[in-house]
Amino acid sequence: MDVHQEGIISRYLNRRLSRPLVGLLAKTPVTPNQVSLASFAIALASLGLFLAGYNLWAGLAAQASSIADGVDGELARRKNMATPFGGFFDAILDRYSDVAILAGLTYWALTFETKVASEIVVIVGLLAIIGSLILSYSRARAEASLGIIFHGLALTLISRDARLLLIMIGAMLGQAVATLALLAMVTNSVVIWRLVISREQS
Repeated sequence: MDVHQEGIISRYLNRRLSRPLVGLLAKTPVTPNQVSLASFAIALASLGLFLAGYNLWAGLAAQASSIADGVDGELARRKNMATPFGGFFDAILDRYSDVAILAGLTYWALTFETKVASEIVVIVGLLAIIGSLILSYSRARAEASLGIIFHGLALTLISRDARLLLIMIGAMLGQAVATLALLAMVTNSVVIWRLVISREQS
């Protein structure tokens, strides 16, 4: 991804950690697609940790998955192994990772935040998952169907790196429901904003 299209978290935090990993992996036979799979595996580990009740470690794993996700593209460029399929493969795994992590956070909220009604937890959890998926889809569809490229906050306000950082913070603070509610509200609001932008520009 172009550095100017990255979220603030990726640009100023995650990349500080992922770039040294790229330097190390560039000297090995490891491929970008293998790194994409590793990032997905870390997301599944986050899910497992949420299911086991370890919210602190689950949150850290979610952020580790975000950092690892910044390695594959840069490694592909460093090794001259960038392919259209690689980008597609990474995007698909990212969506599965998002669902796994958010589902884990929702389960943890249902199981351990007993002060909140289960119906509310399920609703905000589903809205957070839907918002996350449609947010990514809206960008891809606008570019493919309308030729519209989002810029500024319409692109980066609640980018994937920001969502995963929020999940880490919320999980570590034991505030899963509040985190899910915030993600549900902001992701779906940005989708509506993008619809308005697309309608005006098409």
